[in-house]
Amino acid sequence: MSGIIEKLTFYFQYPFVWYALIVGILIALCSSLLGVTLVLKRFSFIGDGLSHVAFGAMAIASVLNFSNNMLFVMPVTVICAVLLLRTGQSTKIKGDAAIAMISVGALAVGYLLMNVFSTGANISGDVCSSLFGSTSILTLTRTEVWLCVVVSAIVVILFVVFYHKIFAVTFDENFAKATGTKTDVYNLLIAVITAVIIVLAMNLVGSLLISALIIFPALSAMRLYKRFRAVIICSAILSVLCAFFGIIISILGGTPVGSTIVAVDIAAFFVTSIIGKILER
Repeated sequence: MSGIIEKLTFYFQYPFVWYALIVGILIALCSSLLGVTLVLKRFSFIGDGLSHVAFGAMAIASVLNFSNNMLFVMPVTVICAVLLLRTGQSTKIKGDAAIAMISVGALAVGYLLMNVFSTGANISGDVCSSLFGSTSILTLTRTEVWLCVVVSAIVVILFVVFYHKIFAVTFDENFAKATGTKTDVYNLLIAVITAVIIVLAMNLVGSLLISALIIFPALSAMRLYKRFRAVIICSAILSVLCAFFGIIISILGGTPVGSTIVAVDIAAFFVTSIIGKILER
């Protein structure tokens, strides 16, 4: 035990560890806030679809040698979130089919472009890093950290300000529309915020694991609480704790950051499921 404490004390002397913790915790917090809404609206896999879109956009940015991929990936992902929302409301293409169509298409095109117009010697390594996360979370600059802090603050503020509208749209969209609530606007807000969070989270867990940050904390909180606000708060706490311990375990054990965080989320889900069963009895 003393050896672990000494190792942690040693690592916490370096700024990159603090940067990773700050960014990881903020991304986990933002993901958990919208996760409850997406799960209740049966739209959990929008994270999957948009993460694959972000992967495709990142491949295009790499091929075009953009100095800052974020300036290209973020707008493309947001636009696709809007298109996905509009397409999902179509009577011809339902929400799940639209997500699958965009998800698979973007993933295939991204991988194709990375192979045909390869700019690096290790294509497999680049693809693996993009899909499952990379060590870039441990090489963040102060500018990137501040960008994440600002964007995360905007996301949290928007969620708090429009909390009651999001609540209404989540539970009974038809009733909310009947009472004069502009449901299309708030659905659009949810989609855009989700897209922003996904782009931020790509360096943390990779495009294939982003949905775990959105889904697992929400499902874990639902095992313990039934009220919307209680679930939101519990989900945020669980997500932040899982991100913190996941990053610490990753640094100590030398394991992939994204996969470790998701593994901790899965463990938390099983623990909360057991506690929920006990409470029901």
